[in-house]
Amino acid sequence: MENKSESLVTVLTASLIHEVHIAKTLLANQGIESYIIDQNIATSIGTAFVEGYKLKVNALNLEKAKKILDEVDSSDN
Repeated sequence: MENKSESLVTVLTASLIHEVHIAKTLLANQGIESYIIDQNIATSIGTAFVEGYKLKVNALNLEKAKKILDEVDSSDN
């Protein structure tokens, strides 16, 4: 059985890598560690084969991370 505290879940998927880096920085500023998935694949084989870059966080931080990113997104509108 997988330990939920150690599983990674996707908090954001974006087609532009800079959007993922911005989100990663926002989360880091709040003490949430995150990981960019598919970044090296796009560099190796081209972005046509990647359906967006994924930012993953620990499952225990998912709700807090979503809230942080949603607050930033809503303040942009």
